[in-house]
Amino acid sequence: MNWNWQLDGWIVAAGMLCAVASALLGNFLVLRRLSMLGDAVSHAILPGLAVAFFISNSRSSLPMFLGAVIVGILTALFTEWIRGVGKVDEGASMGVVFTSLFALGLVMIVQAADRVDLDAGCVLYGAIEATPLDRISILGLDVPRAAAVLFGVMIVNLLFVVIFFKELKLSSFDPSLATSMGFSATVMHYALMVLVAVTAVASFESVGNILVVAMFIVPPATANLLTDRLGRMIVLSSIIAAVGAASGHVAAVVVPTWFGFRSTTTAGMMAVMVGVFFIIALLFAPRQGLIIRWIRNRALSLQILCDDIVAYLYRQQERSESTDTVPAANERELADELFAKRWQLRMALLTLWRRNELTLDENGYQLTDNGRQHARELVRSHRLWEQYLVSEASLDATRIHDKAERLEHFTDRQLRDQLCDATESPSRDPHGSEIPSEQE
Repeated sequence: MNWNWQLDGWIVAAGMLCAVASALLGNFLVLRRLSMLGDAVSHAILPGLAVAFFISNSRSSLPMFLGAVIVGILTALFTEWIRGVGKVDEGASMGVVFTSLFALGLVMIVQAADRVDLDAGCVLYGAIEATPLDRISILGLDVPRAAAVLFGVMIVNLLFVVIFFKELKLSSFDPSLATSMGFSATVMHYALMVLVAVTAVASFESVGNILVVAMFIVPPATANLLTDRLGRMIVLSSIIAAVGAASGHVAAVVVPTWFGFRSTTTAGMMAVMVGVFFIIALLFAPRQGLIIRWIRNRALSLQILCDDIVAYLYRQQERSESTDTVPAANERELADELFAKRWQLRMALLTLWRRNELTLDENGYQLTDNGRQHARELVRSHRLWEQYLVSEASLDATRIHDKAERLEHFTDRQLRDQLCDATESPSRDPHGSEIPSEQE
């Protein structure tokens, strides 16, 4: 790839400006569960564009901007009106408004295309590759018009988010509380919708519908997987959007050559790249990633099985004291008693062996001193919970075992002491079994 800063540099700059401007507002669309409203506004402004074309017979920016912004605002108003009057949910009202206006806009644009120099495909895909060709002079600098417009929109959106951060945050999470504190959640909603419409219109000619819709939704949704803090979410979504735009242009030029093609649409590839980032976050996010959650669940299952093994052997030891037998168990016995698959059981046994909690001899698996202490704490937790559920929660003694078995795995020393105090330091549980002391 031969990089030309006068061409590629401005293409990337325009894409990044559009991406960041959209992502800044998209965070609040995602939080308000209005992700599709950005899509709705982006589609529904087509009639405004078409009307501007019919009136001006040109693609003059000012008529197009005004017409699209007006229709964008009307889209938000119509959506709220249909939701309130028709008693339907937000998704249904958005669907009615944006599909109707989008269809009307497509019909009008097809008619307008016969009278003005308009490519209907440009509405979807944009012409970001042609961004460096249309230039204006600002303070003596020759810059692409689209980049200048998008920079202005990004600054306005950034100022709006910074200045009204508290109001946006509160009205997104609790509109009633926001209104009771002296500012109208409705006003913030419509201010947000106006800026969504302005951003969509400013981005339409250069980057098209696909990219602006993707940037409204995907970077904020990705950031939401990575953090629960709104401030961090806004910063992360902006970084993700900017990196997606930059890497998208590179991928649009490089990736097609791997398959024998010259290049592909830059706007579409930018949207693909932020989609790739979303998939990566969906799989590997520290708290919500599917693979990370799967690993944590498997680790938790392994730990619970380890607990069950040492607790079973401890109870075997208790029984052996009265029957004068060796307190040990083989692999088959453990699998049958604990309903564990063989491979899971072997992993748990290996884990316990590495922790020096189990030994294996000719009689089977037996607890070491470390294993007995671990098991003692588990059994004590279990029987204290049983006593607590009977004495404090008034549950029947025949219905407490399963509940206590679930709770025992998450009970530490402090909680055991609290249970002991709450139940007045019992020596036996409701079934008559001895409650072990904390230490041997």
